[in-house]
Amino acid sequence: MVRSLESLIEGFDPSKPLAEAWTIPGTWYSDERIAELERKTVFSRNWQVVGRREMVAEPGQYITAEVGGEPVLVVCGQDGVVRGFFNVCRHHAAAVATEACGRAARLQCPYHGWTYGLDGSLKGVPDFDGVKDFERRENGLVPLAAAVWEKFVFVHLDPNPPSLDEYLGNMVDEFKPLKLAELHFAGRREWTIDCNWKVFVDNYLDGGYHVPYLHKSLNSVLSYANYTITCGGRYCLQSSPIEGNGEALTASVRKGQALYYWLYPNFMLNWYEGYLDTNLVLPLDIGKTRVIFEFYFNDVSQTAEPNNQKSMDISGRIQEEDQAICAAVQRGVKSRAYGSGRLSVRREAGENLFHKLLHADLSAGLISADSRVI
Repeated sequence: MVRSLESLIEGFDPSKPLAEAWTIPGTWYSDERIAELERKTVFSRNWQVVGRREMVAEPGQYITAEVGGEPVLVVCGQDGVVRGFFNVCRHHAAAVATEACGRAARLQCPYHGWTYGLDGSLKGVPDFDGVKDFERRENGLVPLAAAVWEKFVFVHLDPNPPSLDEYLGNMVDEFKPLKLAELHFAGRREWTIDCNWKVFVDNYLDGGYHVPYLHKSLNSVLSYANYTITCGGRYCLQSSPIEGNGEALTASVRKGQALYYWLYPNFMLNWYEGYLDTNLVLPLDIGKTRVIFEFYFNDVSQTAEPNNQKSMDISGRIQEEDQAICAAVQRGVKSRAYGSGRLSVRREAGENLFHKLLHADLSAGLISADSRVI
């Protein structure tokens, strides 16, 4: 018998304290109805990262992305203001900007040549003489919220979202001493993993629980006994001192304090002294996820390049180690032998926070008008 979507969501109890809590049910990782509801809530009603601030630093620079199944466009205007729009021509719905990023004096749809200003206003309408009751000023690109924090550009699909600073909460002040402005972008790598996006996030948020078993080199420099987990409203910080007597290669490029920040629902920032990498976790389908890593260093000179490459390779190696276990977990959550699991009080407070925020979004989506059709 197929269970209702309501009963699937009720299968998780967010009121239980961590010592009594269970994980979300295995069906949340494999049921298409959950995935559709996530698109309408988790990814459409929260701030989402779409690119780097430097990509829209000058007038005419733009970024395109897909968020919650919607095509979006972020562009820097002639006035220097970063604005967001749905990347949908108001004529026959083609994408106005077709590259992942670029620069343009105006935005021209490649289908019928409708042209928009950098502020989204409709400027050019070829062969439209004689069309009645058409107001050019009412047919600009449909706007959406866009905002910048530190090095990152965010969008929000809801018409009246909370401010980005409000959404970030204490993260705003916690990041100021880290001086991200002194770090420079150095590279990007992508992985496609055979798992639901939530499996990857769970793995990230297990408080280092899996590190001694899967990441021997990383474990050699982290202080497992002194690993701490702190939860905010929509974020979790995992932190550990770095011990310099671990594996030589890893110890040479990981120094100071390790700070692992997760921002709900799918953005991670991993900071060490003089280094940052970010992870953006994007669902491709119910059992496949794209993870985008971007790397930043305080020194990107030619002299520093070999060391920076070693650092990126180490992150890549850790990611490769996580790939197999995430795929194995995805197979396991679909098994008749699995329903839900318990959580470590010492290690998995961040994972429990993630599950509570998910439950809140999905529950709210169930009672909203646009979700009753599911």
